[in-house]
Amino acid sequence: MSQYKLGPNGAIMTSLNLFATRFDQVLGFIEKRAPQRKYVLVDTPGQIEAFTWSASGTIMTESLGATMPTVVVYVVDVPRSVANPSTFMANMLYACSILYKTQLPLVLALTKTDVTSEAPIIEWMHDFESFQEALKGDASYAQDLMRSMSLVLDEFYSTLRYAGVSALTGSGMTEFFNAVAEGVKEYHSYYVPEMKRLREKRTASEQERQQHDMARVRDDIEKGKGGTVVLEDNTEEKNVT
Repeated sequence: MSQYKLGPNGAIMTSLNLFATRFDQVLGFIEKRAPQRKYVLVDTPGQIEAFTWSASGTIMTESLGATMPTVVVYVVDVPRSVANPSTFMANMLYACSILYKTQLPLVLALTKTDVTSEAPIIEWMHDFESFQEALKGDASYAQDLMRSMSLVLDEFYSTLRYAGVSALTGSGMTEFFNAVAEGVKEYHSYYVPEMKRLREKRTASEQERQQHDMARVRDDIEKGKGGTVVLEDNTEEKNVT
């Protein structure tokens, strides 16, 4: 911040951009250690918008997804979400947006279950009426918005993988890694074929563009034979034979 005279947000974006220019070294390090490790955890900045919707964040996510099986984990603070249904809905909106932006398998890590049970969140995810009932206790102006969002997003977040976990007690880790394993299967069954299809589509499009450009060049050459070419300074003309 002091070196580039940036504020907090600008510093985060600049750090991401600089890191993205060296991300090939990160991939090399991961591939080198891969035979010795089953999982690699890549922590990203807490400001979701800065990473998910930035060019540098997309570069890093796509680079990981194109190189090795990749699963996105979205961390949900259970106590805060249970205490406020609006927070729950905000988390579901973020999770769905990340899922469709990255096009990668996603797992919800419902954390701090040693403080508050994740049961209400799971119930809200699968029971639309239950969430509507919980909203009755919310007297804020955003209640109508939350109701409308739940109508739209219910079909999306009800299918998300999840696992309730606690860093304090270690509970739920087996379920969490099982969810990650399911995500890896989805990566191989959906993401890899889709990536191959998109790569072939881009290759075909590039070849078509090149053929079109060559056809234009040949057409220009044919039209220019025997004609007159006017130079930029308009002081000299040259016959083309």
